Amino acid sequence: MEQAIFAAGCFWGVEEAFRPVTGVKATAVGYSGGKTVDPTYEQVCTGNSGHAEVVRVEYDPSQVTYQHLLELFWNSHDPTTLNRQGPDVGTQYRSAIFFLGAEQEALALASKEAAQRSGRFEREIMTEITPASQFYMAEDYHQLYFQKRARKVFGLF
Repeated sequence: MEQAIFAAGCFWGVEEAFRPVTGVKATAVGYSGGKTVDPTYEQVCTGNSGHAEVVRVEYDPSQVTYQHLLELFWNSHDPTTLNRQGPDVGTQYRSAIFFLGAEQEALALASKEAAQRSGRFEREIMTEITPASQFYMAEDYHQLYFQKRARKVFGLF
């Protein structure tokens, strides 16, 4: 198994974009990229912790490639907005790829360049590409949030 870490706005929706992909074996939402040790949701929401809301994706590279996960990342949010996705505003909602090793870094940089050149985005891509730092698991009620809510509210799953 391998791992990838992405930030693309509120982690509930980001998790749901990756969770059903064939080859994705597990997802977890959490916080990364900041200075506060073991932050809480409330601390991250202030914007003072420096962390982004992220999803950690555990995947089987024989079933899904990192490149495919990058394509899904670019298609799942607007990478041209700085510190914002939809109504969510703040550095915790920034677009970021936290790479785990030189291969992921090279693929992430190449995919960002290709996405910018594609003409799909009218503005400059603001996504940060940075080495992964400590991943802090978010509180239990955030994990699989949409799946839990859909079951409770809509009787799905």
